[in-house]
Amino acid sequence: MTIAGADQRAAWKAITIFLGILTAISAVWHFAIVGLTPVSIYVGALMWCPAIAAFLTLKVTGRKIVSLPWQIGNWRDNIQSYLIPVAYVTISYALAWIFGFGGVPDAGTVSEWSAELGLPGSPVLAAALMIALLATIQFAKSLGTIAGEEIGWRGFFIWELRKVLPFSGVALVSGIVWSAWHYPIIIKYGFGDPLFQIACFTLMITSMSVIMAYYTFRSNSLWPAVFFHGTHNIYIQKIFSPLTTPNDQTRFWIDEYGLMVPVIVTLMAIYCWRRAKAEGM
Repeated sequence: MTIAGADQRAAWKAITIFLGILTAISAVWHFAIVGLTPVSIYVGALMWCPAIAAFLTLKVTGRKIVSLPWQIGNWRDNIQSYLIPVAYVTISYALAWIFGFGGVPDAGTVSEWSAELGLPGSPVLAAALMIALLATIQFAKSLGTIAGEEIGWRGFFIWELRKVLPFSGVALVSGIVWSAWHYPIIIKYGFGDPLFQIACFTLMITSMSVIMAYYTFRSNSLWPAVFFHGTHNIYIQKIFSPLTTPNDQTRFWIDEYGLMVPVIVTLMAIYCWRRAKAEGM
């Protein structure tokens, strides 16, 4: 749903201001993470840079923060946005385990979880309880920093892009920009071939952007993207990767820098892209 004339120029101006501010303030925290110590407080500060850039852009352009899509939206969309990452992450890791790209469960992780929960003699119970707690309590705790990203990306950026680009362009541009914003950290802390990892990560993030843009526009709310992003992080970083026993092929296939998750999420993104076209987005 593009616009024309003065409104289109205003949208490009807002996009340029947003990206300029985002680059400047993110550079501070990229330096802290890459050049100092990657402590969680630096990561949390970086994750709030998109929201701060959006707020400052609104201030510069004479708009109000309340103009962002804060409403909770349709709970069906919110629930689906939680479940979709659960589905593609589960399928991806199940395939990796089936094909021998890693084992399950990782005994060290289960032992740590058992000790942390005070259940040293009940590894199965401890694993089940920890997964349930991570999927609910840890998920809820993570939403504060996740919201910092999504207020900027899906609460502001894609809505400005939508004024000047079709849906496919919005998803592609937002995905590439969102991916590139992570590159300094991937280059510094990645393992193996950085070009391969960046390629896998970019494919995954761009495909995620298709799905998140679809649910954001359909619900007229940024909250489906917050739930989606939070679930994706929890299930990969806190549940499935720790539960995987590595071998010499594991890094090539799993996690956010391996090949399996990008392939599966891309298939889901194609479905959402077709739905968006059919619904006239």
